[in-house]
Amino acid sequence: MSAVEARIAELGLKLPEVVPPLAAYQPAVQSGVYVYTSGQLPMVGGELPLTGKVGAEVTAEEAKKLAATCALNALAAVKSVAGDLDRIKRVVKVVGFVASAADFTGQPGVINGASELLGEILGDKGVHARSAVGVTVLPLDAPVEVEVQVELTEA
Repeated sequence: MSAVEARIAELGLKLPEVVPPLAAYQPAVQSGVYVYTSGQLPMVGGELPLTGKVGAEVTAEEAKKLAATCALNALAAVKSVAGDLDRIKRVVKVVGFVASAADFTGQPGVINGASELLGEILGDKGVHARSAVGVTVLPLDAPVEVEVQVELTEA
């Protein structure tokens, strides 16, 4: 088990299987020393635990937890192409999308769920640039979607 996966276990979490694509794309691709994940939904066991808009059917706190699930799914996607999460040199950027009720403006707090989890798992290597964007709707009526870009050490 890699040190990163040991840290995930220490936090009481489990690295999931890679979420299968919903359309014509790959969960992650590598270009040079960078891995770019596709947008990761908060799938757990092949299903969304919650659906709907944040600020309406889904609370900001629930969505923050879902964003952490997205980040964990993104790490699984990274591992699928990098082979070993210990190769992560740093998380470069996180982009989070929040399906938002018309009056919801707490997107940064929701995406903190992903950012904070990456920091808990990777320490300083998890510090990153970020965007948190409110959108009208996401695939499958998911409340959040997160994509991650990481830099790897040379193989």
